[in-house]
Amino acid sequence: MSKVEEKLAALGLTLPEVAAPVAAYVPAIRSGEYVLTAGQLPMVAGKLPSTGKVGAEVTAEEAKQLAQTCALNGLAAIKSVIGDLDKVEQIVKVVGFVASAPDFTGQPGVINGASELLGEVFGAAGVHARSAVGVAVLPLDAPVEIEFQVRITA
Repeated sequence: MSKVEEKLAALGLTLPEVAAPVAAYVPAIRSGEYVLTAGQLPMVAGKLPSTGKVGAEVTAEEAKQLAQTCALNGLAAIKSVIGDLDKVEQIVKVVGFVASAPDFTGQPGVINGASELLGEVFGAAGVHARSAVGVAVLPLDAPVEIEFQVRITA
């Protein structure tokens, strides 16, 4: 077990199976010293635990937990490409999309669910640039979607 996975286990978390794509793409791809993920939905055992807009059908706190689930799915996708998460040198960028009710403006707090987890398990290597974007709708009516760009050892 990698050090990253040991830290996840200490938090009571495990990496899921890589989520199956819902369209024509791959979950993650390596390009030189970088791995980029597709947008990761908060799938759990192949299903979305919640659907709808944050600030309407889904609370901000629920969405923050879903963002953490997205991060776990992203880490699983990255591991599927590189084999060992200890090869991650830096989480470079996180882009988070939040399906938002018209008056919801708490997107940064929702995406903190992913950012805080990355900081806990990667330490300084988990500090990243980030965007948190409110959108009208996401695939499958998911409340949150997150994608990553990471730099890895050669």
